[in-house]
Amino acid sequence: MTSFPELGSPSAPWTTTATVWRALLALAVVFVMLATTGWTAVRSHKASGDARAASLSAWMHGSIAGRALPDPAAAPGTLARFFGTLTGAQRDLLAARYPLVVGNLNGAPIDLRYRANRIALDEARRVEKHRMRESDLTPVGRRDAERRMHRFESLLEDGRQILAFDPTGAGRVAEVTGDLERAERVSVVVPGVDTNVLTFERTQRAYSAPVGMARSLYAAERKASPGTRTAVIAWADYTTPAGVGMDAATGKLAAEGALRLRALVRALPGAAPVSLFCHSYGSVVCGVAVRDMSPRVTDVAVAGSPGMRADRVSELHTSARIWAMRDTDDWIQGVPHLEVGGLGHGADPVSAGFGARLLSADGAQGHAGYFAPGTTSLANFAGIGVGLPSAVTCAKASSGCADDLA
Repeated sequence: MTSFPELGSPSAPWTTTATVWRALLALAVVFVMLATTGWTAVRSHKASGDARAASLSAWMHGSIAGRALPDPAAAPGTLARFFGTLTGAQRDLLAARYPLVVGNLNGAPIDLRYRANRIALDEARRVEKHRMRESDLTPVGRRDAERRMHRFESLLEDGRQILAFDPTGAGRVAEVTGDLERAERVSVVVPGVDTNVLTFERTQRAYSAPVGMARSLYAAERKASPGTRTAVIAWADYTTPAGVGMDAATGKLAAEGALRLRALVRALPGAAPVSLFCHSYGSVVCGVAVRDMSPRVTDVAVAGSPGMRADRVSELHTSARIWAMRDTDDWIQGVPHLEVGGLGHGADPVSAGFGARLLSADGAQGHAGYFAPGTTSLANFAGIGVGLPSAVTCAKASSGCADDLA
């Protein structure tokens, strides 16, 4: 990261101090503008109780066949070995008894996690349905409960594969499209601000939400390479900033999300190469995560990025290929790409000095249009996801961006 002298230091040149102050002022102005002009909406949800914390507490005091249950924070390999010693009936009993634990355990069998999360979703749906009838609930609270109930009903539809689910607060969720256990290549979509259980999918502007992004990418990958077995994860299993305010301008939530993203990748079944597709603040998460990521991650592609907490690719300390794109009318280009005292996320990933492979985003519109069908941006993502060089179109200003694509 760029270092700056302490403001007010006798040794700090006035010109440098003035530059820093101008940068801070620019950041403050931009983030106030973003937070007040309606580009994103601030959403919140007061949890009626931390159901997952209660389930974790019960798990820590529980047992199966006279054996204590393992630490849920144990390494995926340790948890996989534990489940490998259980009978099918014992696994199902744990999923039914502790669904909010089993459904989120990195290392538990994938199918068992899907089943556990269906149980957890059904319980969460019933909680919200009951909450709608509470006499002391405000009209706003009642509408919120109704929306959450309908979202849980949608996630319970036949064929949906929910890999992670936590209804606490605004809620977290992850969904798999495709056969994760048999996949030859795995793609993970990492979204940005204002992503929670309510915004996980949308009817209007479907491709701006994680579910639409993932399904669109999966279809594009199948089209790009019909013979390649792929799986795409819509990963909204981290706490995102609510609106573009101070949380979005700093790296605290990105650092917490990075830990969860690394854990996800470590626990993926098989040995298929993994590609990360990171949108907006999600690219900050990916930038932090990739510094200590499993070597299975071969590619990280960012779109509409405010920065990756680095000034150049070499600072990410990764062997993964770093790709970047931005369409011409994405408002993110107006955000100052720098970091001062923890505010901001570093250099612009599409700048020449950063060193990313620059991809064309032709056809994408605005900040949330990169996954729309028919766009060059989506075709580029698909090409990266299946490892197909001929499907990658470089930006006009870039040269050799597709070199050495495996």
